[in-house]
Amino acid sequence: MKRVIVGITGATGTVYGVRLMELMRTDSEIEIHLVMSRSAKLTLKMEHDLELEYINELAHEVHEPGNIGASISSGSFHSEGMIVAPCSIKTMSNIAMGNTGDLISRAADVILKEQRKLVVAIRETPLHLGHLENLAKLARIGAVIFPPVPAFYNRPSSLQDIVDQSCMRMLDQLNVHIESAPRWGEEGGVPAVGQKIEGGKA
Repeated sequence: MKRVIVGITGATGTVYGVRLMELMRTDSEIEIHLVMSRSAKLTLKMEHDLELEYINELAHEVHEPGNIGASISSGSFHSEGMIVAPCSIKTMSNIAMGNTGDLISRAADVILKEQRKLVVAIRETPLHLGHLENLAKLARIGAVIFPPVPAFYNRPSSLQDIVDQSCMRMLDQLNVHIESAPRWGEEGGVPAVGQKIEGGKA
């Protein structure tokens, strides 16, 4: 069983975190651990009609953002890595500075110290020098800086196509390969955002 930690912050683009979990639910060998910030839950209401209950059910275990004693806060908790999507500037800066006062930044810090893969889907533009310096620091200590920039070689016809391609590439970073978008001519097919994944919660 592969374990993957998903962090969702209050930056715009909560669809990325939700879609990552939906895609991983198509693979019964993946165990998903979710932690959402309080701000993420507010952003979610503005960006989706999806219920929080649906999102929580995509995860095998949901951790409260204030619970810094959760399993994912320890290096002894083995995982393939962590994806923070979307990642706010606040959370990115906390991780870069080792400021581990909440569970998302604590879990990310653990991933880095254990030399596992941390993927940071930063969602901000434009970026000033302070942002860039913190991102450069994160890259130097091992994080993958992954702004979800859309690709157009696959001729996306919908927002769904754009999100799926970025999510597929993020998961690739953890050696989790789910064919949710064409790879130079290859086609993939998975249920759309909000559609029930067969099998339900494990």
